[in-house]
Amino acid sequence: MSFRRGVVRQSKFRHVFAQAWKAEHCIDDVRVSRVTWDSPLCAVNPKFIAVIIEAGGGGAFLVVPISKSGRIDQFCPTVCGHAAPVLDIQWCPHDDNVIASASEDCTVKVWQIPDGGLTSPVTDATVTLEGHSKRVGLLAWHPTAFNILLTAGCDNVICVWNVGTGELVYQLDDAHPDLIYSVSWNKDGSAICTVCKDKALRVIDPRRGAVLKVREKVHDGTRPMRAVFLSDGKILTTGFSRMSERQLALWDTKDLSEPMVIQEMDTSNGVLLPFYDPDTNMVYLCGKGDCTIRYFEVTDESPYVHFLSLYSSKEPQRGAGFLSKRGVDVNKCEIARFYKLHERKVEPISMTVPRKSDLFQGDLYPDTAGLEPALLADEWIAGQDAPPLLVSLSGGYTAPPSKHRDTLRSKPKLVSQDSGTGAVPPSTEEETPQPRAATREMDGNGERPKREDDVLSELLAEMKALRAVVLAQNQRIELLERQLARIEDGDV
Repeated sequence: MSFRRGVVRQSKFRHVFAQAWKAEHCIDDVRVSRVTWDSPLCAVNPKFIAVIIEAGGGGAFLVVPISKSGRIDQFCPTVCGHAAPVLDIQWCPHDDNVIASASEDCTVKVWQIPDGGLTSPVTDATVTLEGHSKRVGLLAWHPTAFNILLTAGCDNVICVWNVGTGELVYQLDDAHPDLIYSVSWNKDGSAICTVCKDKALRVIDPRRGAVLKVREKVHDGTRPMRAVFLSDGKILTTGFSRMSERQLALWDTKDLSEPMVIQEMDTSNGVLLPFYDPDTNMVYLCGKGDCTIRYFEVTDESPYVHFLSLYSSKEPQRGAGFLSKRGVDVNKCEIARFYKLHERKVEPISMTVPRKSDLFQGDLYPDTAGLEPALLADEWIAGQDAPPLLVSLSGGYTAPPSKHRDTLRSKPKLVSQDSGTGAVPPSTEEETPQPRAATREMDGNGERPKREDDVLSELLAEMKALRAVVLAQNQRIELLERQLARIEDGDV
């Protein structure tokens, strides 16, 4: 009698294991928010951990350096400028010191966090964005364009803002008939996917305000769903079946008539929050109230979504923060890190690939999205798209000094709108270029003037940005002229 040995799928992530950090590395006495909203309640980047917390009146969130451990003092300063509970927080992907918060007070606020963390309570936001008529529950920064932020509220409206000017640049009023559950940008930020209480999955061009694709009844259950764009353009959704079983489905945007695959998992009530890593093409599913984190690998081979393993613990999670790849420890082959929220504790959990070699494992760490934005806000508004600018993680990531980021900082900065007069133009002092001769570089022979090609590249970048501004303003003028003509003709 002969036995046929099953073929084992080859994958370098087959043996990924999860391990919680020791108690002394956790953060204790954090009063995690009890708000009844299905958001992660936590946001993490290589510098800071932010957690939405309970606040006696108004809304607040805690921001501490990522190296922080031990007990949080009850008098620890917080960001507490909202008049009602905070529902969502998101770090800017192009500036580790900028965070946005959405609240039940119908506003979105953008905050500048000083290096080293807060030394006193922060109540005055750098920018306040007011455009929603009901509470705002979803935030999504543009993946490649600087200062572009998308917000979605319980008024079923999606707003796209230029945070640098405080301007509402696009508003989608009639794309969704009911509550929006989740929003996700695609890789280059040219489109978004959304899921709504009407059980439909939509692919939308936010600049044209056009719904490109719709799939009715993505999941048959009535409980909330989630959707996330994958780097190859496919969409992964989580939801519930008619029998309240939790499901995971993969969709090809070229044909949404049937899912590529749909998997049923269990019958728990918690909403499955998907966290996607585009570098490894792995998806981590965290259910609110669950004691487990499941992780899968998405490939081009059937059945497309491959279950790898699950992390299990005794304590249920209230939420979770997912660290961007720039912050992981490449020396320990750590490919992902979660910050699990307990009732009064934040616990780091590392996802690691076991390797014996101490050398940098290039196959585990392809180049990843860096801080540098690929586009300015005005360039994206004018119709340009670009993939993320990638950086190497070899030797660990450190943010390099960048001429382009200096150019960005000379654009209109994050400005306060407290005066109620809208965006404040940048002062003349900010726009005044620094003397070129003051900039020096070092070489083996000592100091020498900055090279002419560097100066030329700065001038070309400035001209490119100005052209984009002019083009965007021309398009806005044409739109306003058409609206005016319709009003004069009595069409409105």
